[in-house]
Amino acid sequence: MRLLIILLATTTLAFAQNAAPAQGGQQQQQQQQPAPTNRQIWRANMPAGTYELAVSSIIAVTSHEYVVDGAARVTEVNIDTNGQLLARFYYIESAVTSGPGGLGAATLGKVQGLLAEGAERSGTDAWKKVVKSYPTTTHARTVEYRVANKDALNRIFSSASKAFRSGRGEEITISD
Repeated sequence: MRLLIILLATTTLAFAQNAAPAQGGQQQQQQQQPAPTNRQIWRANMPAGTYELAVSSIIAVTSHEYVVDGAARVTEVNIDTNGQLLARFYYIESAVTSGPGGLGAATLGKVQGLLAEGAERSGTDAWKKVVKSYPTTTHARTVEYRVANKDALNRIFSSASKAFRSGRGEEITISD
């Protein structure tokens, strides 16, 4: 009989100790758990900033081209996620093949090059940045990066697409 009472008391005490954290201490235990370290990340290091996302949240990677107002050709890569943020990477080039008075594309290209060179000498790189005109081109929950050439844009698309298809993290660095 004594043995039965001792076993009953021991079992009750053990149960009470195991149940105690489940009441008030469960929240405390959840907060102390470390963040998962095995999350697969896609990261793009860009001249204007860094974009990083969980590969598992990518639902689409697209590339397309369009012309704006008959003057600029935009090639764009979008990365859509199951979250609320869209990443947009784009390259802009002139869509004009000949200007007023018979100015050819080569001449227009030379003028654009001289303007870019002048901007760099003056210490401003605004011509390289994303340009928005509020409210026409302001898109909530959209992160935009402008790249200097199509090769960089193609590298971004390839990297994001590879991460999306494989489920593995990738990192790409684009410099000016």
